[in-house]
Amino acid sequence: MRDGALRVMIAGGGTGGHVMPALAIGRALRDGYRAEVRVVGTARGLEARLVPEAGFGLELVRSGQWKNVSLGTRLRTMMDLPLGVLRCVRLLREFRPQVVVGVGGYASGPGMIAALVMGVPTLVYEPNAVPGLTNRQLGRFVSAAAVNFANTAKFFRHAEVTGVPVRPEIFADPPSAEDGAGRAGLRLLVTAGSNGALVFNQTMPLIVKDLLEQVPGLSVVHQAGARQLESTREAYRASGADPARWRVEAFLTDMAEQYAAADLVLARAGSTVAELCAAAKASLLVPLATAADDHQRRNAEVLVAAGAAEMLLQKDATAEALCGMLVRLLKDGPGRAAMAQRARALAKPGALERIAEMVVELAEEKSGSGR
Repeated sequence: MRDGALRVMIAGGGTGGHVMPALAIGRALRDGYRAEVRVVGTARGLEARLVPEAGFGLELVRSGQWKNVSLGTRLRTMMDLPLGVLRCVRLLREFRPQVVVGVGGYASGPGMIAALVMGVPTLVYEPNAVPGLTNRQLGRFVSAAAVNFANTAKFFRHAEVTGVPVRPEIFADPPSAEDGAGRAGLRLLVTAGSNGALVFNQTMPLIVKDLLEQVPGLSVVHQAGARQLESTREAYRASGADPARWRVEAFLTDMAEQYAAADLVLARAGSTVAELCAAAKASLLVPLATAADDHQRRNAEVLVAAGAAEMLLQKDATAEALCGMLVRLLKDGPGRAAMAQRARALAKPGALERIAEMVVELAEEKSGSGR
């Protein structure tokens, strides 16, 4: 940087789908460009724990939800927004970042609005096929946007299809046409992020015994979330399924290894879809029905249209339907291999590096303009 060290503020958080990309972008800027990075988040999001653990400064603001919440929650969010913006304006004056990056979530709105008011260059990171409310409203005003899907670019100025930052260790070698065909010892991975999914936690124990009987040699690894761990484990035990062939955990920290060992993944359709593509995995996606703007269904539809996944809507995810689809996919090795190849074709290995470059380019434009 011509005028000193690079300073970047990253605004947003809440769920892992927001926090993990924020941390990945922060690390890329810190390690690759010696940037000083601060994160603006809320006290109730995952960032409250994960950001300090990653070694970044965390500034807290008050901000809340707008979509799929009660009228009372919306009113509190409306009252908190001006206070959050003012807090972010003060933070910008104190920290003086060259760029503010919005990653979505509770704190993204106040942080991005404050940056626009202060004339600080802004970069939006949007992983979903349909942007969230904040990004849709601010899209035409931001300096640039890094998106995952080509159809999403229309919502923003100067958008570039970069893909989603995925940890390098998750990327698999391109699958061959024979991968998974006729191979014994199949593995089903069930995952829905850090909180798990009630539909998986309730339905999988109902079908696991039948599933294991219909697919000899199959094993199941199920990420249930901390709150539902014990109830899900107990339901698996009560199913009568061979306990040596299933494993239920609150949270899987070794996702690269889990993806590598899996022949099929049963998952939601949030930020996980980028990891499925990077890992080159066939998947059955059950989008979260209450996701804002139905963005998970839109994400899943992109993969389905490419032949990289199959989708089962939550309203249709009965025990019978889920078991039938899983058995069919697990018994179809060539079909899974074809899905895996198509998934990998959608992956973008250089996403993180390109997003970091975009941040640096915006900072250099600001420096060169003398603003």
